[in-house]
Amino acid sequence: MSSSTAALTAYEPVIGLEVHVQLLTVSKIFCSCSTRFGAPPNTNVCPVCLGMPGALPVLNRKAVEFATLAAMALNCRINETSIFARKNYFYPDLPKGYQISQYDKPLAEHGFIEIPTSKTADENQKLGTENRELRTATKQIGITRVHLEEDAGKSLHEGFPDSDEKTAIDLNRTGVPLIEIVSEPDIATPEEAYEYLTRLREIILYTGVSDCNMEEGSLRCDANVSVRPRGQKELGTKAEIKNVNSFRFIREALVYEIARQVDVLDSGGKILQETRLYNSNEGKTYSMRSKEQAHDYRYFPEPDLLPLVVDEKWKAEIMRDMPELPELRRVRLVKNYGITEYDAQVLTVSKSLADQFEAAAKAAKNPKRVANLVQGELMGRLKAAGVDIEQSPISMKGIAISADLVESGAISGKMLKDLYDLSFERKKDFSEVYDEEGRPRQSSDTSSLEKIIDEVIGANPAQLEQYRAGKKTMLGFFVGQVMKASKGQANPQIVNELLLKRLQ
Repeated sequence: MSSSTAALTAYEPVIGLEVHVQLLTVSKIFCSCSTRFGAPPNTNVCPVCLGMPGALPVLNRKAVEFATLAAMALNCRINETSIFARKNYFYPDLPKGYQISQYDKPLAEHGFIEIPTSKTADENQKLGTENRELRTATKQIGITRVHLEEDAGKSLHEGFPDSDEKTAIDLNRTGVPLIEIVSEPDIATPEEAYEYLTRLREIILYTGVSDCNMEEGSLRCDANVSVRPRGQKELGTKAEIKNVNSFRFIREALVYEIARQVDVLDSGGKILQETRLYNSNEGKTYSMRSKEQAHDYRYFPEPDLLPLVVDEKWKAEIMRDMPELPELRRVRLVKNYGITEYDAQVLTVSKSLADQFEAAAKAAKNPKRVANLVQGELMGRLKAAGVDIEQSPISMKGIAISADLVESGAISGKMLKDLYDLSFERKKDFSEVYDEEGRPRQSSDTSSLEKIIDEVIGANPAQLEQYRAGKKTMLGFFVGQVMKASKGQANPQIVNELLLKRLQ
């Protein structure tokens, strides 16, 4: 885009997000058809989800419970009575010609998510922060509503004969239960949008109501974005960006779209209210169609479904399934295990990782060392191998054992790294590799270590002179050389003690 930084700073973006989350029920929201992903096209269908005359919908109780649990986790107020409505529009993959959704009386309203933001250096100076370091603050992003609805089918444009000329329809997704989570227009930057989506996905995964798999369509996001002169209260005309399949691409699409709208306004043009698609290969958005207004859908109450009543007794039953959510868990981990807030943030990215860390922390003598090993040794190897924590060859029990071995001085940090490498290479747990390698132990034999130290000092006279001239940091050089000469098997603490005596 051609917009200059000055032009961009004259405007402020306003962003709202609409997120669709597929609920992990085994059957659809209004019929008993399977929700299994990957079934042959048009096999998970019946007269109800195909919209045949006389086929009546029956509401899936589990879908309501999952939706309510998710809304509670998002700090929403659950409406005791909500109404299903028909959202009328015509599209090839919508067999009924309408979608059963909720409109003016949704399941839940008025929630929020807190996202991290960074204070400026000046703000931190006022707080007395040393060296004006950036500290993390939080910002509350409002959630307008959470409502239940059914999914539509899917148009296929490739993978079958004549796909270059024709479009095929797969109706397996028709009737799959969704919740739509609509944010307030409180998001000010693409980075905040990314943080909001990250925290939202994290919370939903902790509740267990969805797997949030974007590749399979279990989580989808549409972004509404407009710009206005900085300081103006009236909102600008918005464009909706649809069908973006990753959080990174959503952030990139918003960056492009904000710059595009600023360019249009600066050149004297007008922003059209429209739906746009993002091309990730080009990094650009393109106009798809004019954006519909609510009245274009001709909403009216679904005549075949009674009002949905979630009374206090049912809410209390659902609330009993609420897990400890990420933010509360981070606070508790810091308090119980003496780890840092950063440690807690990394170790609670997924419920599985947090569960496994706690199991190891409880078993180990030093939970902080366990946290360091998970972040510094395990996560890097998992990323390099392209596997998730669930597929790690080193179990959290193995992490705890290795932490205790280092803590006791039985093995050095270098030996631990080598054993971790062998675990990944052989796809075996740490304890098994440790046994196979003859349970290597650090050398604490002072006579053999003194001999190595004498050899290292004799081979480095220049560094010895620097040390004796007052450059005490050279001690680290000598320790490193001794550890190298001992092939990592020397006890670092004893090496330090012997070196200090010898050098002095």
